[in-house]
Amino acid sequence: MKIISLCLGILFGCMQWGNAQSQTLKFNADKKFKIVQFTDVHFIYGNPKSDIALERINEVLDAEKPDLVLFTGDVIYGKPAEQGMRTVLNLVSERKIPFGVVFGNHDNEQGLTREQLLEIIRSIPYNLTTTTEGISGVTNYILPVKSADGQRDATILYCIDSHSYSSIDGIGGYDYIKFDQIDWYRRNSAAYTQQNGGKPVPSLAFFHIALPEFNQAASDETAILTGTRKERACAPQLNSGLFTSMKEMGDITGVFVGHDHDDDYAVYWKGILLAYGRYTGGDTVYNNLPNGARVIELTEGERSFDTWIRLKDGEIVQQVTYPTDFIKKK
Repeated sequence: MKIISLCLGILFGCMQWGNAQSQTLKFNADKKFKIVQFTDVHFIYGNPKSDIALERINEVLDAEKPDLVLFTGDVIYGKPAEQGMRTVLNLVSERKIPFGVVFGNHDNEQGLTREQLLEIIRSIPYNLTTTTEGISGVTNYILPVKSADGQRDATILYCIDSHSYSSIDGIGGYDYIKFDQIDWYRRNSAAYTQQNGGKPVPSLAFFHIALPEFNQAASDETAILTGTRKERACAPQLNSGLFTSMKEMGDITGVFVGHDHDDDYAVYWKGILLAYGRYTGGDTVYNNLPNGARVIELTEGERSFDTWIRLKDGEIVQQVTYPTDFIKKK
């Protein structure tokens, strides 16, 4: 018991809970929990080209009625940053739906820092976004989803800041998730596993920039892939080992990212589903796919989930079940 108490102390000591974190996420009575992922909204306040993003967000929320909304980066793409961020997030807040945000590489390019944006986000009702002090990045936090009876943590959602651009001389492109963030994930994962009697708790991860493994998986002829791949993943040139840690910890079943607007595929790689959300933004940046959102529906007690893309006028595409639809039949 002392070991369990110590692990739980480490777990919750790592977290910085805002007042909105008093909200408890839990599976519904039917053992279901639905997440809508919006990514790359690229909203510019006052720009009519952004209207289509707001229209799609409203339409998806009305159709899906999710239990949680997660924005995986690049929510805003122009000034004024505060008005832009509030306009987008208020669409969720006004419906009294809990939501979280992880930053992309463009959010803090609009005149406000990540820290300033976080304070704005935390002031909006139904926000679950917070930060973990002492590690790299700003939007690193964990959202446990309780069982329907509220007695245990049935699913864990890891929200991770994937930063912006490489700061290492001679290495261009995008940054990687840092070693201290990976250590934070590993420590919390181990604590949840111990709390669960030594069995890993089924978990998902959400961040903006794809891991290098997305390209490795998508280019492998033996990997099962569903969806659209119109561009190579703009992943970091350096691999810091997060995927390897996920495999070692044994809890992550799916990774959900954004960043690459012309990709919405899901690919099965070494037992984990690597998936893009559907680009949600308007015509403020490049996009060759109709905008929409990814939906993820979990079932309590199962290491599986259903996921699909919802588009305009109620159209649903790419509806699959993990892992069933990604395992080759012999």
